[in-house]
Amino acid sequence: MDGHFVPNITFGPTVIKAVRAASAKIFDVHLMIAPADPFLADFAAAGSDIITVHAEAGPHLDRSLQAIKALGKRAGVSLNPSTPERDIAYVLDRLDLILLMTVNPGFGGQAFIPAVLEKIRRVRDMVGDRPIDIEVDGGVTPETAAMVAEAGANVLVAGSAVFKGGSPSAYAANIKAIREAAQAARRS
Repeated sequence: MDGHFVPNITFGPTVIKAVRAASAKIFDVHLMIAPADPFLADFAAAGSDIITVHAEAGPHLDRSLQAIKALGKRAGVSLNPSTPERDIAYVLDRLDLILLMTVNPGFGGQAFIPAVLEKIRRVRDMVGDRPIDIEVDGGVTPETAAMVAEAGANVLVAGSAVFKGGSPSAYAANIKAIREAAQAARRS
């Protein structure tokens, strides 16, 4: 977050680089910054595996996605709740991930926007059989996890719902509840 595209400021490539050595997990970096292009190489060099830019953050989305791919990284695009999915129709074949914001980006703890469920379904239909992950971020709880999974999301980002309870055992239970709700919805 850059304090410009969204009101808050969070960590940048320096923190990614510092944490990278401590984990072999996939680093899925969601850039809520505008412009994003000047920072793509820094985030790639820091150890990001997936770099997601907002469709709304710059005038040349296709160029941004090409740059991410040229850096050897997986490319994602994020859409704010009010941005129509048609805005990414012409770049689908460049994508590894589509991130649908289910809150307005920039603040944790917001309420899930139910209208985005239909957007998830439409994006799932647009993707078809392409190997593109559909990710959601915002207001993900055990209750909403089931709804977004049923709609077609296969990657869920949760923040506030995970960190309720104030202890590692509470965090583990929260993650388990979200995961189980999503898995049950996918099975039905």
